[in-house]
Amino acid sequence: MDIYAEFKRKFNTSEEPLSVYCPYRIAPVGAHSDYQHGLISGFAINHGVEIKFLPTNDGSVKLYSGNFEGVTEFSVYELPQRSFNWGDFAKAAFVSLKRRHKIDKGLIGFIYGDLPVGGLSSSAAVLIAYISAISKINNIILTKADVIDFALYAEHDYLEMNVGKMDQSCEVYSKKDCLLFLDTLDDSYRLIPTSENMPPYEFAVIFSGKERKLANTAFNSRVDEAKAAAFALRAFADISYGSFKDSYMRDVPRSVFDEYKDKIPAAWRRRAEHFYGEFERVQRGAKAWENGNIAEFGKIMFESGHSSIYNWETGSPELKTLYEIMLKCDGVYGGRFSGAGFNGSSVALINPDKREEVSAFLREEYLKVYPQYENDFSIHFCRTADGVQL
Repeated sequence: MDIYAEFKRKFNTSEEPLSVYCPYRIAPVGAHSDYQHGLISGFAINHGVEIKFLPTNDGSVKLYSGNFEGVTEFSVYELPQRSFNWGDFAKAAFVSLKRRHKIDKGLIGFIYGDLPVGGLSSSAAVLIAYISAISKINNIILTKADVIDFALYAEHDYLEMNVGKMDQSCEVYSKKDCLLFLDTLDDSYRLIPTSENMPPYEFAVIFSGKERKLANTAFNSRVDEAKAAAFALRAFADISYGSFKDSYMRDVPRSVFDEYKDKIPAAWRRRAEHFYGEFERVQRGAKAWENGNIAEFGKIMFESGHSSIYNWETGSPELKTLYEIMLKCDGVYGGRFSGAGFNGSSVALINPDKREEVSAFLREEYLKVYPQYENDFSIHFCRTADGVQL
């Protein structure tokens, strides 16, 4: 889509628009760990969200989307309640920034994401794009850490999703050809360059064909179950546990879990098993990437995907089917479903020399099971990229 042309057509202005671009992310290992203060790893990719925009001096906001129908209009001086549609992300960005900064200017804009929505942290990319655009026109200087915090507040406190910092961090801190290794407990991170020993690689983003909807209740319940496990285990071990809201699996040593795990409900136990497993897998994955051991890194991706399905217990039937197909696909080093797993997409680390064979095998095997998605199933190949430019 020609975003520039669409902006000109919608707003019929001779002024040249400003632009902000934020990449999507891929998180190969470390799923569902960030909101428990765990370790994560990830990349930004060369697909993302772009907004063309101009400031308004009266505080008015008018936005169009290349992905969704309708128009979003409001004033920065009288922010309306949520509409429960795509326009809420712009409202969330303004609400978050207005907590700490004076906002005088609104904007007109056209926003577009260049891949189907689902599992690539498009929500975080949209928020970061809006936050960057609003800051630019209101002369607000933000650090990378600021952008992450404002985007996180927007999702937590306005959109009411209990996400962690993985998505925003990957989209802000990442560098091309480097694996981001982040400790969400203290936000310390390092960028691990691709080893000279690493063979060529690409990522495949595989869209199941079924639209992804992040079910607030199901997503938030998994987060609460992990918090409940941490809260109960600390109580059993006589460790001060404070408030439920501030309870995280990172605060519970593995030895405490091993001693008291039979005293907590089975579902809570599985959530904890996933956390401890991912903590160890992220460290193994970082070492494998550093050494250029792509086979080992891919194996760890598959392990992470298995735990997300059976311990975290997410993954739609379509995404579980894709996972099983990837396990059998020559040319795929590793794979898992992406994001929370409520439909959407999967990601695979592949040998680019076998791109055509991988694409043909995945499509053929998947459509044998789900022929109804023939027109919507798609595979997109991508590479690593730099994070958002501030």
